[in-house]
Amino acid sequence: MATKYKVLVTATNYSVLCAEAKRMLEEAGCEIVENRLGRPHTFEELIPLVGDIDGVVAGVDTWDEAVFKLAPKLKAIARFGVGVDNIDLEKAKEYGIRVTNVPAGNANAVAELTVGLILSAMRKIPVLHQSARQGYWDRTVGEELAGKTVGLLGFGNIAQMVARKLQGFDVKLIAFDKYPNLPKAEELQVEMAGPDEVFGRSDVVSMHLPSLKETHHMMNDEAFAKMKPGSFFVNTARGALVDEKALYRALKENKIAGAAIDVYEQEPAAADNPLFQLDNLITTPHTAAETVETYRRVSLVTAKALLDVFAGAEPANRLC
Repeated sequence: MATKYKVLVTATNYSVLCAEAKRMLEEAGCEIVENRLGRPHTFEELIPLVGDIDGVVAGVDTWDEAVFKLAPKLKAIARFGVGVDNIDLEKAKEYGIRVTNVPAGNANAVAELTVGLILSAMRKIPVLHQSARQGYWDRTVGEELAGKTVGLLGFGNIAQMVARKLQGFDVKLIAFDKYPNLPKAEELQVEMAGPDEVFGRSDVVSMHLPSLKETHHMMNDEAFAKMKPGSFFVNTARGALVDEKALYRALKENKIAGAAIDVYEQEPAAADNPLFQLDNLITTPHTAAETVETYRRVSLVTAKALLDVFAGAEPANRLC
């Protein structure tokens, strides 16, 4: 079949984990240009790629006016995930570019890693792993999750899944959300509260808010000071929600016992990030959504969205 459209995929592992979606696009006459870097593209790396593309399956690269000016044929950006803080929606609309996402497509994967990070931080699993491998047999004493209070900042799809998964751990659940889903909170036995109450009562504070102007650096020195001494902080949402310098101070000065983060203010995170020098921090490289199941589910939705736009139809989950 003759090529009709050119699609750039900046999400990673596309051929390996998204074969069904790739085949769907190719059978519809799309030429696929894949991300071979294994990480997000920089602006400079996008420059030679975007001049003749019709669509994008976007990872967490930045898509703004500087890129749009270089992509005169671009019709659609299908975000490979939920968050679109890396896409300038207003400018996309001005340039006539449709933008879609996949709500809840990666929710279960992120929720599972969140629970894993909570347990890893409290039981110091990475430290024990390294100790055993090095033959030190340092049986560091951790803490049990049972009987603790877990506070959720945000109560959307991911936070609700975290709450459901934590129900079997015999914990008390509280949450803050500007627009709380009270029926769901009642169903999941979650007490809704203000942010200060979540900080002050929780043994674990887990971040699940979107990255907006009003939530930028929500976790600052003041917020960490409100957390219980000996508590833990987990962030699988967005790096911009946390002032990393404030987090460093809170951990370095033992204002909180530990933290586990999957996201960073700058990504990829630099190897010399001061946070990486701290023993009471667990880190993963923005991998919460990286599961076989998520890739298949999200890739099919994004492929269908691009094909709908190319066909002149209304795509699902359109944002602009």
